[in-house]
Amino acid sequence: MNNFMKCNSNEQRQPCHAFASMNRSAYHYKTSGMKIWVVLFGVLGSASPLLAQEPTPALVPQHSHTVLETLVKAGPVMIPMFLLSIFFVALVVVYFLTIRRGAVVSSGYMATADALLRKRDYLGLLAVSNRHGEAIARVVQRMLDFTTKNPHADLQQVREIAETEGTRVAASLNNRVIYLADIGMIAPLLGLLGTVFGIIRSFGALGSDIGSARYVALSRGISEALVNTAAGLAIGIPAMIFYAFFRGRSQKLISELEAASTHVLALLSLQYGKRADRMPALIEDEL
Repeated sequence: MNNFMKCNSNEQRQPCHAFASMNRSAYHYKTSGMKIWVVLFGVLGSASPLLAQEPTPALVPQHSHTVLETLVKAGPVMIPMFLLSIFFVALVVVYFLTIRRGAVVSSGYMATADALLRKRDYLGLLAVSNRHGEAIARVVQRMLDFTTKNPHADLQQVREIAETEGTRVAASLNNRVIYLADIGMIAPLLGLLGTVFGIIRSFGALGSDIGSARYVALSRGISEALVNTAAGLAIGIPAMIFYAFFRGRSQKLISELEAASTHVLALLSLQYGKRADRMPALIEDEL
């Protein structure tokens, strides 16, 4: 009341107006500050549900499947294909070790056989043939066994024995190599079977009423079909390549076996001389 009276006086009117304006400014400042804080709290309150939501999944998957995981998820057909691939690798390793020149015709054995035949040491040649494992050694062993048991046999009969044994060895080589061709035909067929299973699963997903999840099932079925196709071709193509390689090698070795057998028969024919029964008699005497 005293202040009001003081403000009514003419002398102190201007300071009172200044004081009142300062009070109004402070009030408006406090009011504006409170409004700003209210607005900020409201924004934070409305944003808290958005922050609590789960993050949107990325378009690119965070975890990429390895090749092994992809093959495992490609369906049950991958089990026989995996076993077939192991068998294929084992065959290739065995063929590299066995289908070679040293296993069919060796230079050391041919030199020994040539020397013993020229000396007419048939007993020594038979012993050497028993110790060696080459195909030509088995052919010579069969010839010497036949001439020993049939001392009156002529050279034509001995030639037939050599040809029969050579044919048996050639058939054994060809039959062994043919397994690779079988794998080359079976593997793509298994891959085709897996492809059919994957396509069936894809069309089953399209016909099902599972919402957006059917697109995931559709992509999985297509992926299974493609993986099976690729796996079948990945086994079949190398199998056919190795089949062609070992078939050419076996044919070359068979030709070398025929040449070696012809050489041995030529040396035996020289031992017959003018009399066809001379060589079997000598063999009988030595044995």
